[in-house]
Order: sequence, then structure tokens, then C-alpha cells
Amino acid sequence: MEAGGPEIADSKDRDGGKGSALLKGAALLGLAAVISKLIGTLQKIPLQNLAGDAVFGIYNAVYPLYILILVLATAGFPLVVSKFVSEYAAERQYHEARRVLRVASLSLLVTGIVFFSLLYFGAETLARWMAAPQTAPAIRSVSYALLVVPLMSALRGYYQGYQDMRPTAWSQVVEQTVRVATMVVLLLALMRLGVGPERIAAGATFGSVTGALAGLAVMLWYWRKEPRREQVLGKGDGGGWRRDWALAKRLAAYALPLCLGSVAMPILTLVDSFTMPRLLRSAGFGESEALYQFGLYNHGLPLVQLVAMIASSMSAALVPAIAEALRRGDAEAVRARAGLSLRLTWLIGLAASFGLALLAEPLNVMFFKSAEGTAAMAILAFTALFSAVNIVAGSVLQGLGAVRAPVLYLLLAAAVKVAASVALVPRYGIDGAAWASLAAYALAGGLALAHALRAAGVPAAGGLAAMKPMLGIGFMALGLLAVTHGVPPLLAQLPAALPPRGTAAVIALGGVAVGALAYAVALLRLGVVTAADLALVPQLAGKPLAWLRRFRLLR
Repeated sequence: MEAGGPEIADSKDRDGGKGSALLKGAALLGLAAVISKLIGTLQKIPLQNLAGDAVFGIYNAVYPLYILILVLATAGFPLVVSKFVSEYAAERQYHEARRVLRVASLSLLVTGIVFFSLLYFGAETLARWMAAPQTAPAIRSVSYALLVVPLMSALRGYYQGYQDMRPTAWSQVVEQTVRVATMVVLLLALMRLGVGPERIAAGATFGSVTGALAGLAVMLWYWRKEPRREQVLGKGDGGGWRRDWALAKRLAAYALPLCLGSVAMPILTLVDSFTMPRLLRSAGFGESEALYQFGLYNHGLPLVQLVAMIASSMSAALVPAIAEALRRGDAEAVRARAGLSLRLTWLIGLAASFGLALLAEPLNVMFFKSAEGTAAMAILAFTALFSAVNIVAGSVLQGLGAVRAPVLYLLLAAAVKVAASVALVPRYGIDGAAWASLAAYALAGGLALAHALRAAGVPAAGGLAAMKPMLGIGFMALGLLAVTHGVPPLLAQLPAALPPRGTAAVIALGGVAVGALAYAVALLRLGVVTAADLALVPQLAGKPLAWLRRFRLLR
């Protein structure tokens, strides 16, 4: 379904407000996705705080493997289910829509059982391949989720096909909330019992199972309330297993290309799980110490993923907007939409990367209690820029119909990451792994950006236009250095000294505030962001814009 201003307006006129309902549903689903991703990303902080870096390392070695297997198990079916259901619902063939759900559910049940068996019975083998036998209990623990998630995914696709986003939205939020709650409860209980880190990590990963069960329960609750829609074109005419088999093959034919496109990013993330523990052990670390180092390496990833999450939220509306402009043959609209999105992503990602790098030590102490791994965290900070650029540039390419290019760039980046890790990790440890990640994301993001600019007809910035954002970064850096060097002497004058994490929190949060303000003012005064850009945001088009002009912050 194409989306855009004219399309939504026409839909509203024809269907009595259905376009508006669709827009609201998409906004609800987007908000739920942001909330669930935020919960899922930030839950890593209490995990490390409660259980330590050894458990944190095991968890971060196993979870990317689970995500990859989950992508393979669901194989793109949820999107395909929504496509088929929406087509049948438009023709009021509700019996066929339910057939799609039934066939998809059975197909996904089979794939779920297959991949559950692969993880459960192959846990020791996979753990040996990782050179981390301690991960086996966690792999076996998370495998049970594969018996639940596929059915939940099919139900989500079914309701999305009817443009009802509420079940998916609520199930996502409930799933993540229960997952994190289970993780915290089991962590506290298992730590009280004094079990080893491998068992504690298994308890943490089991949250994915209870979360999936809670999400499925929400979907089944909506299913019980499912209205018996009038089957205008007659009741289901059967057809037996042959017709179901034919439908299953049609679903698979549509789903497999989506699956291939979805596995690229998990593969890039999974490279660390299968290379770092082994390479760290070859550098002289024991298994426990290697997993501890892997936990330190992962300190920077939750903050980087938050930046990527912002980019993902932007890209959700970008694909249909560009596709709609392309369908109308409006090349200028394609250039404008692609250019603005890529420029904003670059400006946000640039500031986020430099800010995270310069504040790496106070952020590390604030979130993870220790300054260990700060150098790797500072290096990984710059992957935020290239990860965000890759996501948005990939969305531009998808909107233009170049769906294979982003996948190829990510797979090439994964190969570079393996080669760079082999060369750097044995010598430089987790810092070498961070440099390998930076090289991989820079390659994927750079290739996707160059391709997107060329395909959309957007000229690359050069000369003074390219230098001005870096000048803004310079002003931001001065503000951050003023905070990091000026605040500690001030805090030392307090009657009661703050604990180390309290001091780090004041410096980190103060640095974020001062740095963001300095960067924003610099971009406005240098003309990088103009009044015309701000006028595109409805909330800024009135008094805020006038206020900025009054104080001469706009050129």
C-alpha cells in the first residue's frame, strides 16, 4: 500500500475517514515500536549492573544468535500475511483471510519447531563454535521462544492486514515489559542462590520466552474478541490440503526474499558472537575472562542502538513517501525527501557520535559502574553515525526499488568485519574489535549513502557546506570539554562528596545538555539549518520560529 499526502486525503474522501484511521494506526504502531525498542535496548544496563560483565558477555553472545534464528524461523511471513489478508479483506473474502492465517500459522509452527530443535539440541555444538561453552545453557533457554513467537507473528500480520494496529502495538509493549521483568526477577533469584554466570545468563535469556508468551496472550485475547465478519462471497469452499499447500507455497514465494533481506543486519551483529570469544582466547584469555571482556565491549552498544532506533523511526515513513513520489514521476519530490532525510540523519548522527565519544568515560561509569572498556566505547560511538546513515540510506534505496543493494553492502561489511577482527583482536583486544566494527559500518554506510545520493539525484555536499557541520561539532566539543573539566572542581566544593556514579551522572547529563545546545546554536548561526527547514515542522512554524528570529539565532 502506497502512502503519502494525496493518497491519504483521497482515501479519506472515498472511505469516510479510513485514511485518517490508517494514519492513526501507523502512528500507534510506530510509537509502540519505539517504546518496545527503548525498553529492549535499555534493559541491558540493569542486566550488567546486577549480574556483571561475565553474564553480560554471555547474554550478548547468545542474543544475536537468537535474533538471526528468529528471522529465519518467521521468514518474512508476518508482512506477507498482512499483504494477503488486506487483499482478501478488500474483496470481503474473510474466509480466505482466515485461511491465510491458518496456513501461515501451521507453516510457522513447523519452522519454529525445526529451529527450536536446532538451538536446543545443538546448544553445545553452537557454544563450541563460539569457543564459549558457558553459553550453552543460555542458548537452550532462549530456544523455547521459537515455539511461541512464530504464531504470535502470524497473528500480528493478520490484524495488520485489517489495518488494526492495536493488537500488534499492545503485544509489543507487553512482550518487552514482561521480558525485562522476568529477566530482573530471575537475575535476583539466581544470584541469591549463588549459581554460576552461565546459569544466571540462562535466566536472563529466558525472559524472551515469558515475554513471547505474554505477547501471544495479548494477541489471543484480541482473537477471542474477533468479530465474525460477514462472508459476502460465500463460505470457505474447502479445497483440502492441496489448496492449503498451494497457498503455503505462494506465501513462501513472497516471504523468502523478505527473509533474505532481513538476515543481513543480524549476520553483521552475530559476527562478534562467533569471532570475539575465540579470538580473545587465542590472545591468551581464559573462557571466563574472554566473556568478561566481551561484556566490556558491549557497554557502548545500547547507546549506539538508541541512535539507530531514531533513524529507524525516521525511515519508517521514508520508504512509502519516496515510493509514492516515484510512482507519480515527481523527481523533485524524490530529491527533496531523500536529501532532507539524509542530511538530518548525518547531522544527528555526527553529533551523537562525537558526543558519545567525548563523554564515554562518564557515561560508562554512570550506566555500568566502571570505567573499564571506555576506549572501546569511544571507538564504537562512531558506529552510531554510520549505522544511522546506513538505515536511512537503505530506506531511500528501498523506496526507489533498489532492495538488494543494502543487503549486499551489509554482507560485504560483515566479511570486512570478520577479516578486520581476525587481524586486530588478538593484538589489541576489544579495542581492535571496536575498530573492526567501525570499519564495517563505515563501509556499509558509505556505500549505501553514495548509492542513495546517486539514485535520488541528490548532489553530495562539498566545500564550505561540508565544513560547516564540522565547525558545529567543534563548538559542541568546546562545550563538552568545559563541562568535563569544569564540573569536577565545582562538585569538589560541595559539603558532601557525591559517589563516583553520581559525579559521572552530573558530568554526563550536563555534557549532553550543554553540547546539544552549543551544537544547535552553531547549526542555526552557521546557516546549516535554515528557517525554511524549521518551517517544515508544524510545531516550530509559529512562535518558536519567531522566538529564534527575535534572538537572532537564525541567519
